[in-house]
Amino acid sequence: MNSRIIAALAISAGLALVITGVFYQVALRDAGGGKLPMSEVVMAAKDLEVGSLIQADDLRVESWPTGQLPEGSHEDIELVIGRVPMSRILAQEPVLDRRLAEPGAGVGLAPKVPDGMRAMSIRVDDVNGVSGFVMPEARVDVLITGVPQDNPQSGRMTKTILGNVRVLSAGEHLAPASTGRPQRVPVVTLLLTPEQSEMVTLAQTQGRIQLVLRNGKDEGVADTTGVNESELFGAEPKTINVSKPAPRAAFVAAAPAPPPPVQIEVFRGKELSTQSFESAQARP
Repeated sequence: MNSRIIAALAISAGLALVITGVFYQVALRDAGGGKLPMSEVVMAAKDLEVGSLIQADDLRVESWPTGQLPEGSHEDIELVIGRVPMSRILAQEPVLDRRLAEPGAGVGLAPKVPDGMRAMSIRVDDVNGVSGFVMPEARVDVLITGVPQDNPQSGRMTKTILGNVRVLSAGEHLAPASTGRPQRVPVVTLLLTPEQSEMVTLAQTQGRIQLVLRNGKDEGVADTTGVNESELFGAEPKTINVSKPAPRAAFVAAAPAPPPPVQIEVFRGKELSTQSFESAQARP
């Protein structure tokens, strides 16, 4: 091998060792000998379910690098005891303020209901509950099937009355199952405005309610006119025209025919002539 090549390789290896040593010394100096400033962070000692009241034995305090503290974390465990999770918090996870309901918001479902909104439950089955796939935090449309009161001749029809509605709970479940399996429940609770609550209440008395599952990222609301039975089978809706009976013609008595004129034959010699005279009955 050429001596120049060997010398170049030796120089390169020496430079690499020098650079590595320099970076190693700088890293040790910046780390302060391997010790980082630490702070305390409140962690979940076990899985914290939605709507449950957090107790002292549900939490523990651990050290966390001060420069990497999660936003909204707590150092004092007393500030977390008695709060209610609005979403499931897993064990070993920092308890962040944005995951907790406001103090005094209550327990169970109540903390998940924002100010000005209402929680309303409706009965479902395997059909109108989308066979168990309407889970907490899902998004659905609400449809009604019934007979319009203002046009009963058109028959039954189906129409979307609400769109992009958030599901708060399915039965007693306030959070979706970790396995993602369907949850067949008899009742689903929806998050509605006061006006929407009135609409759904009236709809349940007028027909059958159906839930339609939608993609949670789809925020559009479809504006439909509904469909009735006649349109479903490809025919125009039938309407019954109630016609009024034709008015009876007024009876007008016909005037009696005038009597025939009186004719008299007159002989003048051998000539015969006939003269007509108006009957006396025809005179007024």
